[in-house]
Amino acid sequence: MARYQYETSPRKLQPEYEAKKVKNKKKLQSKPKKNKKVEVKSAKKSQLKLVFYVIVGFGVLFTISYRNSLINESFSKNQKLRATFTTLQKENEQLSVNIEDSLNLKTIEQSAKELLGMQRLENSQKIYVNLPKQDYVEPASEEIIKEEQADGIFSQIINFILGK
Repeated sequence: MARYQYETSPRKLQPEYEAKKVKNKKKLQSKPKKNKKVEVKSAKKSQLKLVFYVIVGFGVLFTISYRNSLINESFSKNQKLRATFTTLQKENEQLSVNIEDSLNLKTIEQSAKELLGMQRLENSQKIYVNLPKQDYVEPASEEIIKEEQADGIFSQIINFILGK
């Protein structure tokens, strides 16, 4: 049991147990040396674990950043393709408008006058021809006879049996 002092100074407690006295000091000194070796080994193991975790962490972060860079690269390719698609669409629309403009009769007449040196016909150059209003297509006078060919051996045998 602990003893108490009733004074103004702080009390001093005595432990409830008594420390065992070691007879051999050499045994006491040899144990800490072994413990130091064990502590050094465990410290090295913990350092190796820490290094391993750091390397694994950097590896994970590297793979994540590499994947993100691949995603960004494919996204930029996609954007470039969309941009080229829109420019090609605009060029296509512009070319179709140009084609429609070139098919205009006034444009054709103007290019014929300028490039080929052609002129419009005058009234004196025109000759009108009267044609009777009858059909010039002759109807077929001969009847076309289609020869039926036998489809196969079985139909020929059936026709032979039936006498056709």
